[in-house]
Amino acid sequence: MPATPNNVPEPSRTDPALIRNFCIIAHIDHGKSTLADRMLQLTGVVEQRQMRAQYLDRMDIERERGITIKSQAVRLPWAPTHEPGRTHILNMIDTPGHVDFTYEVSRSLAACEGTILLVDAAQGIEAQTLANLYLAMENDLTIIPVLNKIDLPAAQPEKFADELAHLIGCEPDDVLKVSAKTGLGVEALLDKVVEQVPAPVGVADAPARAMIFDSVYDSYRGVVTYVRVVDGQLSKRERIRMMSTGATHELLEIGTNSPEMLSADGLGVGEVGYLITGVKDVRQSKVGDTITQQTKGAEKPLGGYKDPKPMVFSGLYPLDGSDYPDLREALDKLQLNDAALVYEPETSAALGFGFRVGFLGLLHLDVIRERLEREFGLDLIATAPNVVYRVIMEDGTEHTVTNPSEFPEGKINEVYEPVVRATLLAPSEFIGSIMELCQTRRGVLLGMDYLSEERVEIRYTLPLAEIVFDFFDQLKSKTRGYASLDYEPTGEQTSSLVKVDILLHGDKVDAFSAITHKDQAYAYGVRLVAKLKELIPRQAFEVPVQAAIGSRVIARETIRAIRKDVLAKCYGGDISRKRKLLEKQKEGKKRMKMVGSVEVPQEAFIAVLSSDDSAGSGKGRK
Repeated sequence: MPATPNNVPEPSRTDPALIRNFCIIAHIDHGKSTLADRMLQLTGVVEQRQMRAQYLDRMDIERERGITIKSQAVRLPWAPTHEPGRTHILNMIDTPGHVDFTYEVSRSLAACEGTILLVDAAQGIEAQTLANLYLAMENDLTIIPVLNKIDLPAAQPEKFADELAHLIGCEPDDVLKVSAKTGLGVEALLDKVVEQVPAPVGVADAPARAMIFDSVYDSYRGVVTYVRVVDGQLSKRERIRMMSTGATHELLEIGTNSPEMLSADGLGVGEVGYLITGVKDVRQSKVGDTITQQTKGAEKPLGGYKDPKPMVFSGLYPLDGSDYPDLREALDKLQLNDAALVYEPETSAALGFGFRVGFLGLLHLDVIRERLEREFGLDLIATAPNVVYRVIMEDGTEHTVTNPSEFPEGKINEVYEPVVRATLLAPSEFIGSIMELCQTRRGVLLGMDYLSEERVEIRYTLPLAEIVFDFFDQLKSKTRGYASLDYEPTGEQTSSLVKVDILLHGDKVDAFSAITHKDQAYAYGVRLVAKLKELIPRQAFEVPVQAAIGSRVIARETIRAIRKDVLAKCYGGDISRKRKLLEKQKEGKKRMKMVGSVEVPQEAFIAVLSSDDSAGSGKGRK
């Protein structure tokens, strides 16, 4: 473990009046992790020789893509210029900026009293910035507006300061201007945090209550639980109780992150730190749970937060069937570090044994898949993402459909699909093309506001199924990359949805089924049968490829038979001889057609089911 610099105080039960708990929220690529780097350097918790860019981003994927996936908490000592000689303790949480990881942000906000709202001075406010701002307002946090990257030639700090002030309800002069890259204005920002963010409030001599806001799995030490102490104090070697599960454990180690783990005797009111109990199952330290002492503990738990709900489902199958146990083990381990991951076993006639996995969005899907391939050395097929439907039959029975093959047969009364409220921010010149895109995706306009003369906020209700494929890519291409998108689930609506089946030689192939809107079913069927005609090799007999809704065929292609040249041995001679050979061949083909079955190669299944063409659009989403 790296040596801790001398100027970091040994953690003890700090006076709550000197503690400030805050987090940084912003859109992707607005400089959160760079600002966190500067704060680590300024406060001296990381020595210059150990410093590296994106210091708090621990995963390779985070560093390569330049995005934050997991929130990270760190304890910073700071003596503000207006109170020289008095060291305050700042507990800072660096949060993700992507819409898929909003649940990480909500967990971080619950552990703080204030937040820094960071906006790029060259790009202005983005949709996810707005979403995070509303989250902070719901939690009644003190908001410090900050413009970053003011050293860029394209920066327009005055213009965007007015926009921010208008949104938050403050004066443009109150918006701080910093450059996280050069460190300009970061000291003033830390002073502002001490000045404006309220100190944590709690009862020091009450029974301990600490809220779990994150937990990670360490292969050597078991589950590391991150907590924020609200009341009382927790001490090393005492027995603690998880209030939701009733499980009791001994506290083997307790301490703070500075930014490496630094053990202490205990944590007091308002402090943020970690606990290690030696537990190997992360499900025993549930995020949002309250920890108290086993004896004379608190009776009423703290208000937790909702469990994240999966928005997109995709099947993950190993390319080699013998890797199935390894995939199960890998998903178990990943779930320890990612509370939002849900999965259940599934079998497919085409792809064998695998798992149906629930994700928060396409980037989440992409990150999990890449981690499984990299960290566990698995070769995977991911089926195209889909959402959960609720089907009510005419006899009143209800079915939950997470996979097209589960769509019930028979008389259907109503089909419900999930809908989201989408917020799109873009330059006003692109209003027409954005509206056109949303209307083709069955969107309903909710309203439109001008944030300034050039920028507009458009709100739509959209079916989730319409945005989990290439919606984001289309939006970016129609607005030359200037638009940003944020969405939140708002319930469900009835819709005219049908199941499109693919028939090969008259037999249904379950793996190729899809649920689409009635109006788009024909186009989908035509596209898929054309694709299959190219992918399936020719047989010794003619094979019809059909797309059907129920018993009605809506599209058809024919894979022509491979024909052996039976006339090759005839060098001239009577035409009747040739006709006899051709008739004999025709009879043979007819017999073969009756008993022959079509072998679909694995490559065809992978090409049609794989999400690479459609879900790949999530890779660079912002």
